[in-house]
Amino acid sequence: MSNVTDGKLPDGNHLIDPNMSGDELVFFVNGIKITEKNADAEMTLLTYLRTKLGLTGTKLGCAEGGCGACTVMLSRYHPHLKRLIHYSVNACLAPLCSLHYCAVTTVEGIGSVAGKLHPVQERIAKSHGSQCGFCTPGMVMSMYALLRNNPTPCMADIEDAFQGNLCRCTGYRPILEGYKTFTKEGGCCGGMAKSNDCCMTDVNKTSGYLEDNVKGISELPAPLYNPADFQPLDPTQEIIFPAELMSLSKTQTRTQLRFRGERVVWLQPACLDDLLEMKAHYPNAKLVVGNTEVGIEMKFKNLLYPVILAPAYIPELYKIEHTDQGIVFGASCTLTMLGEELKEAVANLSPHQTGVFTAILEQLRWFAGLQIRNVAAIGGNIMTASPISDLNPVFMAAGCQLTLMSKAQQRVVIMDEKFFPSYRKTILTPEEILLSVLIPYTTKGQYFAAYKQSPRREDDISIVTSGMSVTFIEGTTVVKDLALSYGGMAATTVFAKKTASRLLGKQWGEGLLQDACSSLAEEMSLHPSAPGGMVTYRRTLTLSLFYKFYLTVQGKLASEGVSIERVRPDYASAIELYHQKMPSSVQIFQAVPEGQNQEDVVGRPMMHLSAMKQATGEAVYCDDIPLYENELYLCLITSTKAHARILSIDSSEAESMPGVVTCVFAKDIPGSNLTGPIFYDETVLAEDTVTCVGHIIGAVVADTQAHAQRASRAVRVTYEELQPVIVTIQDAITHQSFYEPVRTIQNGDVEQGFTQADHTLEGEMHIGGQEHFYLETNAIVAVPKGEDGEMELYVSTQSPSKTQCLVAKALGVPENRVVVRVKRMGGGFGGKESRSTILSTVVAVAAHKLKRPVRCMLDRDEDMLVMGGRHPFYAKYKVGFMKSSKVVALQVTYYSNAGNSMDLSLPIMERALFHMENSYRIANIWGRGYMCKTHLPSNTAFRGFGGPQGMLIAESWMTDVAMSLGLPTEQVRHLNLYRQGERTPYNQDLEHITLDRCWAECVEIAGYSARRASVDHYNRNHRWTKRGLAIVPTKFGISFTVAFLNQAGALLHIYTDGSVLLTHGGTEMGQGLHTKMVQVASRCLGIPSSKIHISETSTNTVPNTSPTAASASSDLNGAAVYNACEILLQRLEPYKTKNPKGCWEDWVTEAYFDRVSLSTSGFYKTPDIGYDFETNTGRAFNYWSYGVSCSEVEIDCLTGSHTNIHTSIVMDVGNSLNPALDVGQVEGGFIQGLGLFTLEELRYSPEGYLFTRGPGMYKIPAFGDIPTDLTVSLLRDAPNQKAIFSSKAVGEPPLFLAASVFFAIKDAISAARAESGLSGPFRLDSPATSERIRNACEDCFTKLCPPDQPGTFKPWAVVV
Repeated sequence: MSNVTDGKLPDGNHLIDPNMSGDELVFFVNGIKITEKNADAEMTLLTYLRTKLGLTGTKLGCAEGGCGACTVMLSRYHPHLKRLIHYSVNACLAPLCSLHYCAVTTVEGIGSVAGKLHPVQERIAKSHGSQCGFCTPGMVMSMYALLRNNPTPCMADIEDAFQGNLCRCTGYRPILEGYKTFTKEGGCCGGMAKSNDCCMTDVNKTSGYLEDNVKGISELPAPLYNPADFQPLDPTQEIIFPAELMSLSKTQTRTQLRFRGERVVWLQPACLDDLLEMKAHYPNAKLVVGNTEVGIEMKFKNLLYPVILAPAYIPELYKIEHTDQGIVFGASCTLTMLGEELKEAVANLSPHQTGVFTAILEQLRWFAGLQIRNVAAIGGNIMTASPISDLNPVFMAAGCQLTLMSKAQQRVVIMDEKFFPSYRKTILTPEEILLSVLIPYTTKGQYFAAYKQSPRREDDISIVTSGMSVTFIEGTTVVKDLALSYGGMAATTVFAKKTASRLLGKQWGEGLLQDACSSLAEEMSLHPSAPGGMVTYRRTLTLSLFYKFYLTVQGKLASEGVSIERVRPDYASAIELYHQKMPSSVQIFQAVPEGQNQEDVVGRPMMHLSAMKQATGEAVYCDDIPLYENELYLCLITSTKAHARILSIDSSEAESMPGVVTCVFAKDIPGSNLTGPIFYDETVLAEDTVTCVGHIIGAVVADTQAHAQRASRAVRVTYEELQPVIVTIQDAITHQSFYEPVRTIQNGDVEQGFTQADHTLEGEMHIGGQEHFYLETNAIVAVPKGEDGEMELYVSTQSPSKTQCLVAKALGVPENRVVVRVKRMGGGFGGKESRSTILSTVVAVAAHKLKRPVRCMLDRDEDMLVMGGRHPFYAKYKVGFMKSSKVVALQVTYYSNAGNSMDLSLPIMERALFHMENSYRIANIWGRGYMCKTHLPSNTAFRGFGGPQGMLIAESWMTDVAMSLGLPTEQVRHLNLYRQGERTPYNQDLEHITLDRCWAECVEIAGYSARRASVDHYNRNHRWTKRGLAIVPTKFGISFTVAFLNQAGALLHIYTDGSVLLTHGGTEMGQGLHTKMVQVASRCLGIPSSKIHISETSTNTVPNTSPTAASASSDLNGAAVYNACEILLQRLEPYKTKNPKGCWEDWVTEAYFDRVSLSTSGFYKTPDIGYDFETNTGRAFNYWSYGVSCSEVEIDCLTGSHTNIHTSIVMDVGNSLNPALDVGQVEGGFIQGLGLFTLEELRYSPEGYLFTRGPGMYKIPAFGDIPTDLTVSLLRDAPNQKAIFSSKAVGEPPLFLAASVFFAIKDAISAARAESGLSGPFRLDSPATSERIRNACEDCFTKLCPPDQPGTFKPWAVVV
C-alpha cells in the first residue's frame, strides 16, 4: 500500500506518462462553457466555483456533505437512461474532474435582485425563511432541483429533498411553509401562469396556515406574508440544457480521460476493459463514483490516493437487470437509482417477493441526504466496509450475490460474514473490482425486515443497524432458516450465528423470544471501552430490534391465517413504521393600530432587508470578499495534547512545501501575546505549554488554502505530557481546580426554610454543552495599509470593538490604527462574541509580518475544535416544600466546565445564578457557582448565556417535587409562579409581570386539559410507545450584567438627495437588527424605509461598541438611533415650519444651503442599572421577558426515539417592532433549545480529544425534528415602557422554552417506567438523547444488558 500514502505519482508506465499533460475538462456553469486545461484532481467543484469563477453564492458549511450549504444542481445526458437528468449535489464533495460534459447550475444562475428572482428565491425570502442567509442558497438549489424534476411536488417530496440541508437560525417552519405553496397540498396548480386559473391568484387556497381551529383565539390578524404576492412558477422558462453539450454527450465516443494534479492523477476509463487494465496496473488506486467516502478520507483523515479511477460512464457498472433470482444492479448505480428501481418493483411484483426490497427502501428513507444519495454508489457503500453501514446488514441478511471481476478472472461470492474479514476490509484482491450486486426476491414463508437506530432520524449515521430474515417450514410457525445481521456491534458487520442456530426448529412464540433475547444478550456483547461508546444502549438495541422483528413477523403470520396468537393491541404501535405527518403551524401577533400611516413600518411584518440578496447568493459574507492580488491564506497549527510542555517545534518540512510563504509563532508577535475578553489569562499563540487539544500554537501562511492546510500537518511538535489532565467537571471537583471568584446569591434563611418544610428532597443533574454550529465558520481578511501600522480587518464577529482592541494590543499599536468592519455574519449565537478575537489576532499578526493581505476561514472541524461552545453544567440541589407543593427553601450548587481560560465564564455563571429560581417565588434560597478550570478549549457565550442551564435545574427540582407528591406538574408549577410585585433572590421587584397571562393563553391555545386526557388515554392503551406532556415557563432578565456594557452609539448622515446612511454599534447575524434599526429610523424621521441604508458596522464610524449580545441590541442601538434622529429632526424643524407643504427632500436641501450639519451621532445608556454581589443590592436587569411553552411528544420505549407532536408557545415581546422577525427569533431559538435539550451531544475522549467535529458526528435539529403542530403567539397588549417603542428583547428568552420538550419526554418515560412498577423522581440528564431515553425506560430487555461498573474500565467518551 506504499503508493497510497507516500504522495508520489506513480510513473514509468505506459498508462501514465509523467511528462504528459492532462486532457481538457469541458463543462458548463450557468449556461457558460468552461474549458479547463489544468483540472486539478484534488479540487472540488465548490473551490473552483468560488476561487476560479468568483461565484461565491455557493457556500462552504462543513466540507463533508452534511449541511447542504454548498448545494448546486448538476444536469447531464445519461447515456444508459437515454435522457437528461437533473439532480442536487454537494459541491464541497463533487470532484471537479467528475464534471466532464455536465452542466452546473448555481444559485446565481437562476435569478438575481437586479434582474429577476426565480420563484424559489422569492418565496423563501418573502416567507421569512432566510435569517442569517448562509444556508439559503443551498435551500434554494435543493428546492430548484426538485422542481426541475417535479413541478408539482407533494410535501413528502419537499421533506425528502431537504434531508441533506441544515439551518441554524429559522427553526425550518417558514422555509417549509414558503415552499408548501409549490405543492399540491399547498394548492399549486402546476404552473398555469398564463391563465386565470393560477393558484397564486386565490389567496384563500394558499393561506392554509391561518387555521381557524386555534383554541381560544377568536380572531387572527393578517398573515406574516401574502402568498398572492408570489410570482407563479412557469416550468417553461427554466434554463435550457446547453445544445452543444447535448450534441457532445450524444455523439462523441467515450475516450479515456486523464487529469493531472499536483499530487493526484484522475483517470476516467472509457470501457470496462480499460478499467480492469488500469486496476491491474494500479491495484491500490481508489475507485470514485460519488466521492462521498474518498473525499472525506483525503480531507479529514489526511490520506492520499495518488491514482483515482473514475468509472463514470461504463455501461456494465450502471446496468440494471431483472432475473429469476432478483434484480442485478451495476455497482456504480446510485442510491437514488436503487430506490427508484425498487419502488417500481414493489409496486408491480407480488408482496411475498419484495420483502428485501421494502426493507432496503425503508433504510434508504433515512440514508444521508438526497444530495449524497444522488451520487453515492451501491458498490461504494459495500466496499467502504463501514461497520455501521445502513445497507450492508440488509445485504448480508438477504444473502446478496456480488460479482467480482479483475483482468484475470470473474467470480461470484455471497455477501456473508466472511466478506468483511476485518475493520474496513473486504475479501477483494487489490486488482478486483465489484461489478454488480444481485438483490434477491424473498420467497413464500420468508419474512424480512431492516432496522436503523441513529441519534437523529434524518441524515444520520447509525448507532446500530440490522437486517433480519426468517423462513418457516411451509404452513407452520417452525423456524426453518434465520439470519440476524447487525452493524454497530463489532469492527465489521456481523451475524448472530449462535442465536440463529439455537432458534432453528423452534415455534415462533413467547419461548423462542425469551431464548433469543438471552442468547443475543450473551452473543452480542461489547467491551465497555468499545469505540463509539453507548455500550449498554447498543447491547439493549440488539434485543429491542429483534423484539420488533418478532412482533412484525407474528403480526404478518396472524394476518395470513397461520395459527398463532395475534399481536396484542397495546403492543401494535411498537412495529408501526414512522411516517412524518404534514406539519401545520399558526402564528398570532398584534396587528398595527388602525390608522397607522402605511409608511410607518414599525409593528409590521417587514421582510429581512437582506433576504432577497441572501436568496440569490448576492449577499456578501466575509469569505466572499474578492481576493486581493497578493493575498495569502492562513491555516492554524494546533495542539494534539490536552496538557503538555512544548519541547520543540520543527517547521522546516512545512516551510519547504509548495506555496508556503512563512510560519507564524509567538516570537513573531510584535506587541503582547496576552489576550482575553475580560481577563488577560490566555495567549494568542502558545509559548511553552499547551492546555487543551486545539490550543493554537502557530500558523502556516501559503498561497492557497490547500497548500496552507497540507503544510500545517507537516509541522512537527514534540511534547512532554503533564499531569493531571482535567477534562470533566468531576475531575475538577476531585482536584479542586476552580477559577476565582466563587459567586453566591442568598436570600431569606435557608436552614429555617428546610425546618418549616413538610418534605425535603435532594437531587443532581448534568447538562451537556452545545456547539454553536453557525453555518458560516469564523472568517477574517486582514489587510495591512502600508503606513503608520494601520490595519483593516473584515471579520465575522459580534464584537468589532473588542477585536480592534485585542488586535492593536498584539500588534503593539494604538487602537486608532486598526479598523474592523462587519458586513454580516452567517450566524453567531454568542460564538463570535469573544472567541473570534483569537483568530483575528493570529491573522492580523501574519498580515503584519508579511505586509500582505491574509485570509482565513476555518473549516468546520477546526472551528468546532478550537472555538469552544456552551458551558456544560452540573448541579446538586436540595429543595424544601409543603404538602400543598409550595416550595419554601432551595439550596443549589452549580459547577460549569469553563475550559482552559476564563473567557466569559464569570458573567455566564452569574446569569445562571440570577435564573436559579426560573419563574418561581422562593422565600429562602441559596445558590453558589463554581467555574471549573479544565483542559478543554475555553467555553464561551451561547444564546441564553448560562440562563438555560440555571433554569433547567430549576425545572428539574420542580418536576421532582411534583413526582414525589404524586401531583400534576402543571399544578405545582402554576402554584409557585411569581406574582406582580414579588421580589427576586437578588432583591429586585418584578414590575409589569405577564407570566400569568402567558400561562393562561398557553393552556388555552394548547387545549391543555383535553390534551392531557388524550395523552393519558394513549398511554393506557400502548405498552411500547408512550406520550408525554409538559408546560414550562421562562423569565429572562434583559441587560448586560456588567453595567458599563449597557450603552450604544449611532451615526446618522442625511445626504442632499434625502437619502440616509445609518450606522450603529450592533452587528447583523441574521436576527434582523439592521432591519429593525431602519424601521426605528423610518418612524422617527417620518420617511419611507427605502430611503434609509445600513452598509456595515465599523469601528471608525461608531467607536467603543458593546458586543451584539445579551438580547439587548435592539433596545440599546434602537435608543441610540432614536437619539440621533431626534437631534437631526430638531435641526430640520425650522425648515419644516417655514415650508409645511414641502417634502423631506425640500427640507434637507434648504438646511444644507443654510449650512446646517446633516450628520450627527446618537448615544444611549440604560438608566439605573448595576448590581453588587457583595451586598445583594442594585438593579441587575432593566426588565424581564416572559414566555410559556407547552409540548407533547411520543417516545419509542424500545429504541429511545422520540417525535415532537405539538408545541404551543406564548411569548411576551412587548409591542413587537417586527412580528415576522420576532416570530422567527422565537421559533429559531426554540429549535436551537430543542437541540440543546434532546439531541446535541459533544463527545470527548478521556484525554480531552473532541470526537464530534462536524455534522457527521454532531447532530443539530433537522427539518424532521420540528413539532408537527406548532403555534407561536406573541402576547398582545403588553407594552414595555423600558425599551424603544414599547418593544422587548427576543433573541435569547425563547430558547429555554424547548425545556417543555425535555420534560414532556421525562413525562413519557415516567409512564413507561410505571409499566415496570417504577415510580417517583428519577434522574434524567440533558440532552435527552435516544440513548438516555431508552436506558431510562427500564424493562425486561434492559435487565439483560446491565451496565459495567464505572471505574472498572476506561470509557471511550466521558461526560465533561
